[in-house]
Amino acid sequence: MEDLQSTHIEECSMIKPLIELENVSIFLDDKEILKEVNFKANTGDFIYIIGKVGSGKSSLLKTLYGELPITEGSISVLEQDLCKLKSKHLPALRQRLGIIFQDFRLLAQHTVHDNLDVVLCSTGKKKKADREQRIGEVLALVGLTEKVNNFPHELSGGEQQRISIARALLNHPKIILADEPTGNLDRQAGDRIIELLRSVSDQGTAVIMVTHNLTALQRYPGVVYRCENNRLSKVNNDNNTLRTSNKEKQ
Repeated sequence: MEDLQSTHIEECSMIKPLIELENVSIFLDDKEILKEVNFKANTGDFIYIIGKVGSGKSSLLKTLYGELPITEGSISVLEQDLCKLKSKHLPALRQRLGIIFQDFRLLAQHTVHDNLDVVLCSTGKKKKADREQRIGEVLALVGLTEKVNNFPHELSGGEQQRISIARALLNHPKIILADEPTGNLDRQAGDRIIELLRSVSDQGTAVIMVTHNLTALQRYPGVVYRCENNRLSKVNNDNNTLRTSNKEKQ
């Protein structure tokens, strides 16, 4: 029995984090935004990143998908060393990530179906039958199967964001990076988005979500990190710790 337990512990210790940053400094236009960042994300983690405007939240996400290069420290995403990864290989890495933005970024002149199909085509899915199956699957996941032939302007803000989540899920990502996905939504629509992302996390996908919606953190607990004074630090998810001034908004 002890041998089995020790073997299990050894196997767990050998599992590499999906994301690992060690002593990373993040710069934007030659200005240091965050320094000595140490951060890990594992399978199924649900992580909030909070902080004031300009504190480095979005810059941290951009670092994770290779938009901001790293010159200090080390960073690994899906076992890829981003300090050494050539720019020509970044698209292949990003195909393994799901990225969600506050402003949806749907193609206005395309239907929901075509917004999703163009992503699958651009990532090498050649068989139409396979693409149609996957489109149906992700629309079912976000509860919008009936909107497949609608255009973005025919959808509510919450529905558009759910479509952007469906788009992010197309290629079975192990990591979802969400930058203020509820920022343009009312509370009810925002809660539905968080519930959807939590369900994705429960299926094993790591979700890292930038937000200023501190009340949502109480209703939907997760691991919380704060960007403050050029540092990223883990904080307790409770009312006292999360209490901030009214200025802490995006």
